[in-house]
Amino acid sequence: MSVANSLTWMIGGPQGSGINSVAENFAKACIRGGLHIFANIEYHSNIKGEHSYYRLRVDSRELHSHVDWVDLLVALDKETLFGDLNKAHPTHKGHRHEVSPGGGIIYDAAFKLAPESFGRDDISLFPVPYMDLLIDSLKAFGKDRELSKYQVMVNTIALGASLGLVGYDFGLASEAIKEGFTGRKASLGDLNVSAAQHGYDYAQKMFGHNPFSIRLQRQTLGAKRMMVRGVQAVAIGKVKAGCGFQTYYPITPATDESEFLESHQEEYNMIVVQAEDEISAINMATGAAHAGLRSSTSTSGPGFSLMAEGLGWSGITEAPGPVIVLWQRAGPATGMPTRTEQADLRFALHAAHGEFPRLIIAPGDVVESFYDTFDAFNYAERYQVPVILLVDKFLASTYRDVPPFDTDGMKVDRGDILQESDLGKNPDYKRYQFTDLGISPRSRPGQKGGIFWTTGDEHDEYGHITEAADIRIRMMNKRMRKVELASQVIPDSKKATLHGPRSAPTTIVGWGSTKGAILDGMEELRASGIETNFLQIRYVNPFPTELVTRILSGSGRKIAIEGNYTAQMAGLIRETTGIAVDSKVLKFDGRPFSQNEIYEGVKDVVKDGMREVSLSHA
Repeated sequence: MSVANSLTWMIGGPQGSGINSVAENFAKACIRGGLHIFANIEYHSNIKGEHSYYRLRVDSRELHSHVDWVDLLVALDKETLFGDLNKAHPTHKGHRHEVSPGGGIIYDAAFKLAPESFGRDDISLFPVPYMDLLIDSLKAFGKDRELSKYQVMVNTIALGASLGLVGYDFGLASEAIKEGFTGRKASLGDLNVSAAQHGYDYAQKMFGHNPFSIRLQRQTLGAKRMMVRGVQAVAIGKVKAGCGFQTYYPITPATDESEFLESHQEEYNMIVVQAEDEISAINMATGAAHAGLRSSTSTSGPGFSLMAEGLGWSGITEAPGPVIVLWQRAGPATGMPTRTEQADLRFALHAAHGEFPRLIIAPGDVVESFYDTFDAFNYAERYQVPVILLVDKFLASTYRDVPPFDTDGMKVDRGDILQESDLGKNPDYKRYQFTDLGISPRSRPGQKGGIFWTTGDEHDEYGHITEAADIRIRMMNKRMRKVELASQVIPDSKKATLHGPRSAPTTIVGWGSTKGAILDGMEELRASGIETNFLQIRYVNPFPTELVTRILSGSGRKIAIEGNYTAQMAGLIRETTGIAVDSKVLKFDGRPFSQNEIYEGVKDVVKDGMREVSLSHA
């Protein structure tokens, strides 16, 4: 009996073999057919050649995470199947063992593999002659003598074979493929559609007698959906917020966000600058904020390390920004540049010497990334502080289908800005005037009467350097009061969310990109008789101390789930509330949490009483 509309598909091959494009075309075709997707890529830190793989999960219901099993594996090379056995320390052992019982593997018939070499008798094998089918598809266009030029299109043959096995509407995939080739490249779209059609027809003809058990079928689309990943959601949030100046120095995984903005800067009157290093990037962004532009910079751990002094300069000068997007990756030092982690929470809280106010927001998915980015610009100008958006590599590279962002009611708040008429009434302008709220009215360059001094030294109300003890005390109190003010004004509903029942025997505590896997894992836990709720911490600073204290004080067992070694959020909770979690489920191998890992980790704690569980399915 076939299963409809629930598939986990993976394609693997050498970096540079085009697995991204075919996986994303498959995902687009599924969304257009009314299905839901969750897709993410894992890739090596070199440019070309090493193994990478793309997971696509498809279902009739909304998805928030991936799973570790594979229903249909597509191999473009032998390494995808068996790993790199020639290496002393292979990064993986191949993916054939991840295929679920009853699942299948599509691979190149030219490998000439005996069925027993897979070590599995519970899966179906589908050898496809990639190169022969590619040559046939090129012949129709008179391109068969240019095979070397089009050899990468074997990935499209494999995509077509996948569609044929699951019996999905080829027309939807054809539309998605063609969209990727416009203008002078339009003819390549036709070539790729032809290649996919050859793969599709081959699978239908050769494997029709032994059809794959999972079928994908169109369903009613309902409301409009869009396919978006983390870097795009953040970039769109910046555009909506009116960001006028973006700086960056290339670094994985942050560069994708800046390149996306670069491709649209003319449409939205934005300047995107690739600086000579991260020090320049944050200083340019801070200068632009002082000049009256909404500004931002994006980086990851090593780049943020270089930004620390500039961050402090932004803090002491009370610049209205910038917004700093920190895409966390596995460290320390270079670490694993293309792998994910949640280990920069403490770093973001304490980066730069001395004490100064900063706001830190940690969205949990692509939707929250859009709204939190927009809010970050309002907070930066309203409170005249740097705002750090704490995201990560997994969120950066994860695609989901979501409804179009609801922008009704989103208003730009530029804070307390003086107009020339105001300055005319008060010629004795003090940029750092002491106020009850700690926020001083600011002017912008070019305004008559709005000239001020700004310096990285301690200063008086005019900005003049001073080391007077009484002024130092008042300035410190003035600056630090801003976080307290923000804590009072920002609603609790933005700072943290309790998902699930109001009370449960077990409360899961998490933050950032663990959200999706926890939400899906909770459903699996409930089905096995384990009732949980989930406290998602979204604001790191100001921390929602009262709300977290109220929720956790009434909780039974408390389990922290984090993508780092030291359970940094659990430590912050204890520091701010005095409440210690009972157990920790941690992962720090550079790979994201999956739905089934959440299930397994929480079950180990609840059933076996384990205090700490470290996970890795790599």
